[in-house]
Amino acid sequence: MRSLNIIQEKKAGDYFVSSDPARLDIAFIHNWLANESYWANGIPLELVERLVQNSFCFGVYQNDGQQVGFGRVITDYTTFAWVTDVFVIDEHRGKGLSRLLMNAILEHPEMRVIRRWLLGTDLAHGLYRKLGFGDLDHPENFLTMHRSQMYTSGQYDELLADFIKDL
Repeated sequence: MRSLNIIQEKKAGDYFVSSDPARLDIAFIHNWLANESYWANGIPLELVERLVQNSFCFGVYQNDGQQVGFGRVITDYTTFAWVTDVFVIDEHRGKGLSRLLMNAILEHPEMRVIRRWLLGTDLAHGLYRKLGFGDLDHPENFLTMHRSQMYTSGQYDELLADFIKDL
């Protein structure tokens, strides 16, 4: 199933969350992920462009349109959704914006039908638990592969060059 492209905005005080991809500030998202995040440090701009293009994205904005946060969902729009890259910049934290963002994601019409949600984070477990997330029922059934040096070792550039050469 493909997205129905339902654009929704959720307002709260001086801020709002939007699922409109045209509002996303790619440079802002890239800067924060590449320089501030612990999970995507050094990520190249072209990968951020690609992840935005291939995910269901939500931005957090001040009422003047300035982006202050972001989150995205990787999903089949039917049974499974992975929430990732959720952040609000430091100067706007402590105002309930992460909760606003997550509620907008979970309550979006296209997301309400999702049966299984997953996320991974070192932060804000209390918030996510209040929203219904919990520990894995059977963590022994899950495996992961993490190529931690992909963006910083030059490995990505080499793999991309090989891929382009083979086209």
